[in-house]
Amino acid sequence: MVKIGLVTVLYKSDDVLEDFFKSLSLQSFKNHHLYLIDNSPSVETDDLIEILLIKYPLTRYTHVKNASNNGVAKGNNQGIKLAFNDNSDFILLLNNDIDFHQPFLLDEMINYAIANSENLVIPKIFYFGTRKIWLAGGEIHRYKGYASHVGYNKDDSDEFNVIKHFDYAPTCFMLISRKVFEVVGLMDENYFVYYDDTDYLARAIHKGFKVCYLPKLEVFHKVSFSTGGGESLFSIYYLNRNRVYFVRKNYPFLVRQIALSHTIITRLIKYLIYKKDEKKTLLKGIKDGFSIKIGQ
Repeated sequence: MVKIGLVTVLYKSDDVLEDFFKSLSLQSFKNHHLYLIDNSPSVETDDLIEILLIKYPLTRYTHVKNASNNGVAKGNNQGIKLAFNDNSDFILLLNNDIDFHQPFLLDEMINYAIANSENLVIPKIFYFGTRKIWLAGGEIHRYKGYASHVGYNKDDSDEFNVIKHFDYAPTCFMLISRKVFEVVGLMDENYFVYYDDTDYLARAIHKGFKVCYLPKLEVFHKVSFSTGGGESLFSIYYLNRNRVYFVRKNYPFLVRQIALSHTIITRLIKYLIYKKDEKKTLLKGIKDGFSIKIGQ
């Protein structure tokens, strides 16, 4: 029987864990092992997980407690390695600030992946508590150095109800076959957070893989819960640092120069409207993006 390793990285996630555990408990597919990679372990979190496992029982789980915040990329790698050691056929990378109600969701993803030899499978993702789309596929813009979501901020419609293949999606909820990791390798831990999935998908697409979008499957995302939102100082720093690093790492010379130029020009516009602390954080992020040694 097919086995799945579910990998989620925790960081001050207590407020969202009940919906997360409840969602998993509803799933008809039970041959999975949940790997909780905890970057902010605490007695309170331990107690909460114990309570939730009584309320929403799971067959198998592992709670890894890191001594410090290792970031999302390294946390995912920890879980992926554990899942490999447990002989998982698929890895499901998933955020814990999500909610999903369809009991057949995992079954459908796995069955479709196997029947159609798909290696990367995603559902439709809505903003939590709405029918407004956060993700219905995605694409990487080579000459601009970033990725975007198909359907972003739009109301659901027939346009987004067709099975399609894409060259990008975030790993907010992504089923990945063991074969992908064997061919592409693990995530680049230099990213810490943001662009780690963009980088991974760029590498996977380069190796001939595609992302399969299954629109009848639905997940609801509490966006940016743990990072303070898209315009926090934390996000400003890592989004800009990692965008520069991503471009430097993944593109040949000419494409790299165009993408970096576009990035710098658009960051200048941001700089002009930012407050003092935001300006300083933006500049540091760009500078550090040029300084990181190219990794995996």
